[in-house]
Amino acid sequence: MMPAADIATPLRDKTFVLATDLDGTFLGGPEEARHALYAWIDANRDTVGLVFVTGRDPAFIMELCETTPVPFPDYAVGDVGTTIAHVSRTEGVTPIAELEAAIAAAWNGAGAQVRQALADWPGLTLQPTTFRYRVSYDMDPAAFDPRAKDVVAEMGLDWLISDNRYFDVLPKGVSKGPSLKRFLAHLQVNPGRVLAAGDTLNDLSLLSAGLPSVAVGNAEPALRRELGDLPALHHAEGHGAAGITEAILAFDLHPLGGLIHAK
Repeated sequence: MMPAADIATPLRDKTFVLATDLDGTFLGGPEEARHALYAWIDANRDTVGLVFVTGRDPAFIMELCETTPVPFPDYAVGDVGTTIAHVSRTEGVTPIAELEAAIAAAWNGAGAQVRQALADWPGLTLQPTTFRYRVSYDMDPAAFDPRAKDVVAEMGLDWLISDNRYFDVLPKGVSKGPSLKRFLAHLQVNPGRVLAAGDTLNDLSLLSAGLPSVAVGNAEPALRRELGDLPALHHAEGHGAAGITEAILAFDLHPLGGLIHAK
């Protein structure tokens, strides 16, 4: 498997870039479809770029790629858009300082304030990972007191509920979609050659960012309702990786796309 650090072609010069969520999307779907997509990406790294756009943190991404057949991405927009970084097998996840400066400024060290304000909040359990520019909770929808949304808004921050079981507090205006668009502009990547893929509500800003996009077949019903029939959006039948493959072919984003089915 070819690590991102070994790829000589800059992302802006790739024929096609996949910008994908992980859980339920790139990591979802039938095993055969996953392995075929991963093998196709690795066989075409000179023309295919890979960006993970995920709620997962850098440590998870590195462990995933080091211990499973999942390809190393070229870059990651992680932590629900609050991390923007280069990824390589040898150097790990390296944040891009020019892009993260605005995120850090918008967060302004709010972590302690958020944790104090939502301590013992009904229906919220603080996740053990300490993130740099977000605070995340597991949410019990039956017990959740929705006034938490107002508490977060009064602090000048954004809240995000996804899969009806996660509650994230984020810097104002920062999420997957806006961070990916800033990243693509920074690297001068043509957005028309990028496919955004996702499956839950925390992918709403990603799939509505104006890029060719796919809501995979197992997408959260609430996400499908919010997306409606946006231009350049493919509602896939295939689940997870199978839905991504379906969209690559539907949008004709890579001349070798059909080879995925031949694996």
